[in-house]
Amino acid sequence: MSACDRTVGQVARDFDLTETAVRSWVKQAELDAGTRSDGLTSDERSELARLRSENRRLQQDVDILKRATAFFARETR
Repeated sequence: MSACDRTVGQVARDFDLTETAVRSWVKQAELDAGTRSDGLTSDERSELARLRSENRRLQQDVDILKRATAFFARETR
């Protein structure tokens, strides 16, 4: 019996995993292979995480610049 012939439940039991985890991995593999389009590929997820991190850093930079601007505005009066 090949892996393709086994049910999600059988695979989960064979590897002591939850069916939810196996289904999630299968869905992600299908997204990455392009056989589904109802979610993000691994590359898209990675890019999204990178962009969120960069956005967070840029927001912190803006906050620091705002504080510095306010500080120097008070100092020059």
